[in-house]
Amino acid sequence: MSFSLRPIGNIADSAASKIIKIIPSVTFNNKTVTGALKWAGQHLSSPPSSRFILGASALMSQPFIDLHNKRVDEKTRKVSAARTIAKIVAGTTTGIIIRWLCFKATKSMAMKPSQSAGFLRSLLYPKNTPKVTVKGLTHHKMFLGHILSLGVMMFTNFAIDAPLTISITNKLLDKIDKKEKKISDNYFKKYPCNSSIDKFVGETKEVNNGIS
Repeated sequence: MSFSLRPIGNIADSAASKIIKIIPSVTFNNKTVTGALKWAGQHLSSPPSSRFILGASALMSQPFIDLHNKRVDEKTRKVSAARTIAKIVAGTTTGIIIRWLCFKATKSMAMKPSQSAGFLRSLLYPKNTPKVTVKGLTHHKMFLGHILSLGVMMFTNFAIDAPLTISITNKLLDKIDKKEKKISDNYFKKYPCNSSIDKFVGETKEVNNGIS
């Protein structure tokens, strides 16, 4: 069983080369900056880490966009923001776990055939490839990991993500309602006369509606 990523790799390399030519060169002399960039390249390049970065970025931007949407009322903005947060948290959590498990599985099942490896651990090894390099085997594992995780997430999106999103949304809305009720109760405790006025206005509206 073997897969080739050469055509896709050639396209990606060509596009990356064009982008690199446009970007001006920058030199960092600060050891803290260079150390941080080196650490990020070594630890944040895996698919689970990249999924976490995407989720964190979305969490820091999308809910605020919903909260400042002037085309809808305040209640709708809060509900939309709560739903967005729930989607991001649920999708990021399941995405990281599934990607980590799938890449772990493909890595453990793509070992070079040997007596110690056995059939299962060498099941995904590219046996029909004449020459397998370390770099080629790494790309092979990454490709299989992506395919496996995409296949798994086709089912988990409905089986796990959707119910988890609804559950988180309901919990967030409950907290928002409790917070608003607490603020309202504290306000009327501080200004009891306003409570009587609001009650009178509400009763007047009901009478007027009955007359009309």
